[in-house]
Amino acid sequence: MTSLHPLSQKTVSGRSPQESDRGSALVVLAAGGTGGHVFPAEALAAELGQRGYRLALITDRRGGALSGRLGEIDVHRIRAGGIAGKSAVNRITSVAELGIGTLQAWRLVRRLHPAVVVGFGGYASLPTMVAASFTGVATAIHEQNAVLGRANRLLAPRVKRIATSFETVKAIPDSAASKVVRTGMPVRPAILEARNVPYPAIAANGPIELLVTGGSQGARVFSHVVPAAIGQLDDELRTRLRVTQQCRAEDLESVRRAYDSLGVDATLKSFFDDVPARIAAAHLVICRSGASTVSELTAVGRPAILVPYPHAVDDHQTYNAHAIDRVGGGWLMPEPSFTPEALAERLQSLFSMPRLLEQAAAAARAAGIPDAAANLAEAVISLMADNDNRRVAA
Repeated sequence: MTSLHPLSQKTVSGRSPQESDRGSALVVLAAGGTGGHVFPAEALAAELGQRGYRLALITDRRGGALSGRLGEIDVHRIRAGGIAGKSAVNRITSVAELGIGTLQAWRLVRRLHPAVVVGFGGYASLPTMVAASFTGVATAIHEQNAVLGRANRLLAPRVKRIATSFETVKAIPDSAASKVVRTGMPVRPAILEARNVPYPAIAANGPIELLVTGGSQGARVFSHVVPAAIGQLDDELRTRLRVTQQCRAEDLESVRRAYDSLGVDATLKSFFDDVPARIAAAHLVICRSGASTVSELTAVGRPAILVPYPHAVDDHQTYNAHAIDRVGGGWLMPEPSFTPEALAERLQSLFSMPRLLEQAAAAARAAGIPDAAANLAEAVISLMADNDNRRVAA
């Protein structure tokens, strides 16, 4: 495995002394695509909005409805297109889209006169960030994963600051290492509230809460492997289990039949709208290792068996999972090794050692950065101050 790139361990915190007289400054956010890119932008918008800063969002034309603070600010749409994994013809089309989008973004940035432009990865942010660097505006990017994304990799030499979620991040150029500051990955307010819930003790012969979640649409591999693994546990342990599992809609009935045949108490849905509360109630979580999932687990402080999505770009989920495994907050199980037999052995071992689960929960919580949104806001505000100081000196 390629070693992770060593980065600065400093974390931004506190309040900026310049904040009080910079509330009228405009901050432009560049984000689009998946929720993993959009959510930290929304969290930063909420934090900066509370501090009195003006905000605008530049996103691609394919973006759907925006919620939260992003739904309340000025939104400008430009053209953009991804390149990775596409055919040669589609790549040519995407490059043309990116070129047009960069010109559109350049015009917008010149008209808006922002104090800083912040990008959140993905090709939807690329035109705006390139345009901002051409105009001399202060720029920053936020990386959610433990591997610098491809768009952010292209931008790293151009931007002034790189905010990271993880302590170590792969693929950051050596020449850009001095730009790095660890802020963490912002999480939902409901997750922050769940952080106040202590890890539930596992009583002798008492119930054991197992949460299985595979992202917004569930993970099919969990539907096959988890019930089969539970079927291999000893009878005493299996009767104590209470399973909450997110499944794809087409898998719900087959998974329900499997648990019914085992006599396991299982709550199954294709979507749970109370995930923070369910994470807080869990003794153990089985899940993928996307940036949002990992940040929520560490914010609340719950141990997890992490099964990275094997087709993720640059295998970033494996690096995310390694970060948690390394600090003792969970256990990485690559999907090829995630068999019913291997999982049953792991579950039997973990549930027979409640103290080990408690220690892992504490390690996960210690790795969390609950004030990530405030840290990210401070990084942006300090960048504005540095930029202004350079202008005065010039």
